Amino acid sequence: MLNRLPLPERNFLADALRTETVGGLILLVAAVAALVWANVQGSSYTAVSDFHFGPAALGLDLSVEHWAADGLLAVFFFVAGVELKRELVAGELRDPKAAALPVIAALCGMVVPALVYVLTSALGGGGLDGWAVPTATDIAFALAVLAVLGTSLPGALRAFLLTLAVVDDLFAILIIAVFFTESIDFLALGGAFLGLALFWILLRLGVRGWWVYVPLALAIWGLMYNSGVHATIAGVAMGLMLRCTRREGEAVSPGERIEHLVRPLSAGLAVPLFALFAAGITLRGDALAGVFTRPETLGIVLGLVVGKTVGVFGGAWLATRFTKAELNRDLAWADVFAVAALAGIGFTVSLLIGELAFAGDEEKTNEAKAAVLLGSVIAAVVSGVLLKLRVRVHRALYEAEERDEDASGVPDIYEQDDPAYHLRMAALHERRAAEHRRLAERAGAASDRPDGPA
Repeated sequence: MLNRLPLPERNFLADALRTETVGGLILLVAAVAALVWANVQGSSYTAVSDFHFGPAALGLDLSVEHWAADGLLAVFFFVAGVELKRELVAGELRDPKAAALPVIAALCGMVVPALVYVLTSALGGGGLDGWAVPTATDIAFALAVLAVLGTSLPGALRAFLLTLAVVDDLFAILIIAVFFTESIDFLALGGAFLGLALFWILLRLGVRGWWVYVPLALAIWGLMYNSGVHATIAGVAMGLMLRCTRREGEAVSPGERIEHLVRPLSAGLAVPLFALFAAGITLRGDALAGVFTRPETLGIVLGLVVGKTVGVFGGAWLATRFTKAELNRDLAWADVFAVAALAGIGFTVSLLIGELAFAGDEEKTNEAKAAVLLGSVIAAVVSGVLLKLRVRVHRALYEAEERDEDASGVPDIYEQDDPAYHLRMAALHERRAAEHRRLAERAGAASDRPDGPA
C-alpha cells in the first residue's frame, strides 16, 4: 500500500487532483470528516489537534493544528501566488481594462462584507474582532461548484471568478499580515527577507534543482513564522517571484511547470488536512441555531451571504458605470450575480482568519467556525440554484446558435444576413408544406376505403 505507484496510476492520480471538481470534493470530504470526528470522538480529535512536535530549538515545536494552518496552508498560498503572477503577466490582469472589472469587484466584495459584519455586530452589542472573517473567498470550493454546476456557462465566467478569487486571496493575506501580527521579531523578519532575496536571485540566474529551492523555502518559511508575521506570507511571496512568461524554446514557463507539480500536493494534502483540523467544531445544543442569535456570528453569515453578493455585483456594476471597464460580451449581469453569490463561499481562508481573530477564546473561535461553515453552505446552495438557471439560458442560446434547419452544414444564425439563405429557407418551408399535403391526402384516401385505413 505504501509502495510507489506505477507511473500510469501516479499520473492519473496527479491529473485528477489538478481538476477543480476532485479538489473541491476532497476538501468537502475533509470538512465532513472533521465534523463527524469532533462530535463522535471529541477527545481523540482534540488530542491529535493539540499534539506537539517539531524542533523546539528553532521555535517550531508546534501542534498538529498549527502545522496544518501555518505550514501546509503555505503550500496553498504558494499556488495562489503563482496563479496571481500568471494572471498579472499573461491572464486577465495583464490588460488594465479587462482587469479593472474583477479587481474592483473583488475589493468591493471585501469591503461590503466587513461593513455588514460591523453594522450587524455593533447594532447587536457584539465585538468587532471578526470583521475580516467574511471578506475571503475560497478558490478551491468556488471553482469546484462552478465546474460541477456551470458546465454550459461561458469560459469568461470562470476567468472572472478565478481573477476575483485570486485578488481576494491576495488582499486577505495583506489583512492577515497587517491586522493580525501582534509583535514582530525584526531579526527573524530580516532573515526571511534575505532568504527571499536569495530565492529571487537564484531564479534570475536560472539555477535549477529542487534540492536548492526546497531547503531554502523551508528556511524562509521558518524565519517568517518566528518573525510573528503569518507564515503563509512566505508562500505567496515565493509564488509571485516565479517567472510565468515563456521564453523562446520553452513549452511552458517555470511558474507553470512548478504549479503543475505542486498543485496535487496542495489539493490532495495541504488544504484537506487544514480543513480536517480547522473545521472540527463541536455541535452541542444550539450551536448552529445560536449562530443567528449572536451578533458576531450573525454578522459573519450575513457578510458571506449578503455582503459578498452585494459587494461583488455592485462593484462590477459600478466599475462599468464609472470606469472604462466593460463586461465581457459573452456574459450577462445575471451571470455576474450568480458568481457574486458563489463568492460567499469563504471556507478555507475565512476559517484561518477566524482562528486569528478570536485567538485565545476557544468558545468564540468555535462559534465563528460554525458561522463560516453555515454561511458557506448557504452561499453554495443559493449560487447553485442561480447557476443552474443560467445554465438553462445559455444552453438554449447555444442550441439556437447551432440550429441548422436547412441542413446546409452552416448554422442558420451565420446565414441570416445572406439573401440566398432566405431563398433556401422559403424553398425548405415550401417542400415541407407540400410533404404535409401529400401525407394528408394519402391519409384521407385510406380512410375512404371500405376496410378502413391501411
